[in-house]
Amino acid sequence: MKGIAIEVDSELPVVRADAPPAALRAQVGSFVELTKPRITFLIVLTSAAGFSLGSKGALNYSGLFHALFGIALLSSGIATINQFMERGLDGLMRRTASRPLPSGKLSPAQALVFGAALTFAAEAYLALFVNGLTAALGLAVVAGYLCFYTPLKTRTSLSTIVGAFPGAMPPLMGWTAATGSLSTEAWALFAILFMWQFPHFLAIAWMYREDYARAGILMLPVVEPDGRLTSQQIVIWTLLLVPVSLFPAVLGTTGKIYFYGAFVLGLLFLLTSIHTALTNSRQGARRLLLASVLYLPVLFGLMVFDK
Repeated sequence: MKGIAIEVDSELPVVRADAPPAALRAQVGSFVELTKPRITFLIVLTSAAGFSLGSKGALNYSGLFHALFGIALLSSGIATINQFMERGLDGLMRRTASRPLPSGKLSPAQALVFGAALTFAAEAYLALFVNGLTAALGLAVVAGYLCFYTPLKTRTSLSTIVGAFPGAMPPLMGWTAATGSLSTEAWALFAILFMWQFPHFLAIAWMYREDYARAGILMLPVVEPDGRLTSQQIVIWTLLLVPVSLFPAVLGTTGKIYFYGAFVLGLLFLLTSIHTALTNSRQGARRLLLASVLYLPVLFGLMVFDK
């Protein structure tokens, strides 16, 4: 793996407290944008579900707060460093050209320092206020996402599989934050999120395949532009997700309400995937993306409801 080229200005830029209010708000907003708040929210949501499902008896709200705060910090730090690493690629794609780094709203040095500080603080916080196992899983996410997935995106379409491993960690971290241990039930949550990522990200990749091709990012729809293999993969992974989503009920983590609810949700998601595969269109991919974004929180919400 090639080393990361760090660009450092002669004087490290900081958020200036004496800047005009509008400029200060804009700069703070740019830092917030680096953390990808919507993705962080989804990560926190699935982590909270993992914590709730792993908890025995009354919910430990203090423990829940510490876990979610640390995980949110970690997600924000990783997202920021990822944008530092991919700033050149982001500048080549229309959908990312307006991000803080390619647009020049922030300097690379600012992003690197901010992201590193968030990531270090997150790991320290998880180790001190949650437990060592959750902090160790956090380090695995950092390594998997930044050291393997991000560099591989311009080298092989198999990077999606590599990235799915750290991407499926949030509910696992929530579970270990509550229990201090791993179990079959926790790995079932991991498996659900692991498989969900494929139809979700392949839908995004199909929608923006021209952008990805322009930046040299080898997502599957870029490698095979006719979309045949992409369509097959979308259907296969969604089909596998249906039985895997039933594991929490089979293992006794949830009850019958979840079992039947997850089955219906899975079938609806599968039908959407099949429709996307048959139409092979941007509109179909957008519909699948929306379905995936709705499916995940409803599924995990149902788990917690029927615990």
